[in-house]
Amino acid sequence: MHELHLLSQAVLEGKEDEARSLVQNLLAMNVNPSRILNEGLIKGMDMVGEKFRAGEYYLPEVLLASKVMHSAFDILKSRFVDVGIRTRGKVVMGTVKGDLHDIGKNIVIAMLEGAGFDVVDLGVDVDSRTFVENVQEIEPHVLGMSALLTTTMPYMKEVIEELEREGLRKRVKVIVGGAPVNERFAMEIGADGYAEDAGEAVQLVRKLLDVEVG
Repeated sequence: MHELHLLSQAVLEGKEDEARSLVQNLLAMNVNPSRILNEGLIKGMDMVGEKFRAGEYYLPEVLLASKVMHSAFDILKSRFVDVGIRTRGKVVMGTVKGDLHDIGKNIVIAMLEGAGFDVVDLGVDVDSRTFVENVQEIEPHVLGMSALLTTTMPYMKEVIEELEREGLRKRVKVIVGGAPVNERFAMEIGADGYAEDAGEAVQLVRKLLDVEVG
């Protein structure tokens, strides 16, 4: 459908007014909200992810596209309630204690939200108790931890051990990422997966939750 393609392009190109107008037009044409989300907005963010992985897009482009996607999605929200559409899953994200870096985490969050996931951002310098309390309260499907320093990455293991002590480990998938982190380290600390970049993070979450690509 041509209008859905135009909507994807509007997200890709960061055209907020155009994206909102297209969503309104599609709703007026009685197009199913789930089609507008999956074939328009999320497809656009998937294209953004491809460009990001290829090195053609950087943080400003990703954040702009995410802003456009959220603005257009606001128009759809009430219709989602009407037809009973749920988000694809809940994710809690945070940079571990002692680490104040958040650019990579923020890109991952933007990409996950663009892919239809509900994300809670705990920010930076997050201790194990805060991670555990949010897993208890929010009951996310996935917990994501980020670290950019070799000195802070071991703290990820402390968080996983705390989850085990509280009997929560089996209730949530744990993923890790960041410059010094790799697949081997993720397996050694008992995480469920590792992602090298934001695009891989989205694919990993989809795989862990067995969510079909929209």
